[in-house]
Amino acid sequence: MRCMLNSPDPWPPAGIQIVRRFNPAGRVDLPEIDDHRVSLHLSERTLTTCWESGLRFMRRRGHIDLTPAHSIGGFDADEGSASLDVRLPGGFLQRVADEMHVRGACAGVETRHLIEEEHLTHLVLAMEAEHGAGSPGGRLYMDSLGVALAVQLLARHAKPLHPPREGLSAVQVQRVVDFIEANLDASLSLGQLAGVAGVSRSYLQREFKARKGASIHQYVVSRRVEKARVLLLNRSLPASEVALAAGFSHQSHMARWMRRLLGVTPGDL
Repeated sequence: MRCMLNSPDPWPPAGIQIVRRFNPAGRVDLPEIDDHRVSLHLSERTLTTCWESGLRFMRRRGHIDLTPAHSIGGFDADEGSASLDVRLPGGFLQRVADEMHVRGACAGVETRHLIEEEHLTHLVLAMEAEHGAGSPGGRLYMDSLGVALAVQLLARHAKPLHPPREGLSAVQVQRVVDFIEANLDASLSLGQLAGVAGVSRSYLQREFKARKGASIHQYVVSRRVEKARVLLLNRSLPASEVALAAGFSHQSHMARWMRRLLGVTPGDL
C-alpha cells in the first residue's frame, strides 16, 4: 500500500509517503532515493544478514531501521517479512530543523538498525492509521504527527545530510579496497561497493577517484590484471582458469586488458 500526505502548502507535511511492503525471502534491495526512510518491521521474527557489515540480526516486530536520503541499503532474509516505510523528503526535515534552530547547513538522519523506541513506533503506526481512516483528525492532526516524527529523528538520530566535504575517510577507502581484493573473482557492482563504504554510488565514484587517482572500474581491472600476472608466473593454473580466478569473464578478456595495461600477453608471461 502506498499513500502520500499531500497538501497545497509546502509545509508541513507535503511529500511524506507511507509505503507498506512485503519483502520476499532472499535478497531485499533498498535502492537510493531522495527521501529519508524510516522502516518499521511488522513481522514477528525475521533472521537477516546485513549487506554492509555481513552480520546476522534477528529483526522483531517494532524494530526500526533508518536509511538517510541518497543512501542504499539492503539485507538477505531467511524468510518473507512485512514492513512499513515512512519516507520523509529532505526539504521537509530541513524545515523542521530550521524551526528547531538545528545548527548546520543541512539536516539529515544517521544510518541506524534495530532501533527500539516506543515513541517512534507509535508515530509511524499513528500516521498510517490516521491516513487509512480518511484523516478523521483533520489536517492539523496529521501535520502534528509529521512534525513530531521529524523532531524525534532530529533530536536522537541527526547527522549532516551529505558526506563531509573532505571526501571519503581513509577507513572508508580501505574498507572498499579490502572488499575488492577479497572478491576479485566475483561480479562486483558499484552499488555493492557504495554499500561497503556507506555512501551513495555517485559520491563513491567521485571521491574514490580523487583518493586513488583512478576510477572504481580502472582500479578493479588493474588489480585483476596484477592477480592474473602473479598466477601466470606461478604456472599453477592454465590461462583459462587464471582468467576466471582473477575475475575476468574469459581468457580473451584477460589478454586484452593485459596487453593494454602491461604491454604483454599471457603467452609472453
